[in-house]
Amino acid sequence: MYRLPKLIDINAKSKLIRNRESLLILSRCIELEHPEVIEGFKDKCAVLTVCPEEEHINHVGFKLAGILARDNYKEIIVLSVDGSMHCVQLHFMVEEIFKIMDLDSKVKRRHLVLTKGKVIEVSKNCVKNARFLSRVDKLLKMR
Repeated sequence: MYRLPKLIDINAKSKLIRNRESLLILSRCIELEHPEVIEGFKDKCAVLTVCPEEEHINHVGFKLAGILARDNYKEIIVLSVDGSMHCVQLHFMVEEIFKIMDLDSKVKRRHLVLTKGKVIEVSKNCVKNARFLSRVDKLLKMR
């Protein structure tokens, strides 16, 4: 079963995430469904999992903000399942935290999605636009 720690369950200064340059926020189901994807991140990242079907995004976001306020990460990475209406919230959450905490100039962030067994990076602009259905509709009509 699952072995990686859940973001919501750890202390904000847990030894599991201390003294790491990067923090990976991972959709929990990836650990079971595609464990090979995680291997490349384990050496450089503290890895925490989240299931937005199980945990409300506001609780997870508040906890993540507490973690980011107490440590100096150089990079935050979100890796979710592409197309999941639940997992997309993880990307929105990180963008909101960066805005509220004014982290743009201090911490790098990356948005990754797992699609058809491959990890694809998407831009923060993509994540921002995905929140606005009217923008997405306009972009689709331009094709």
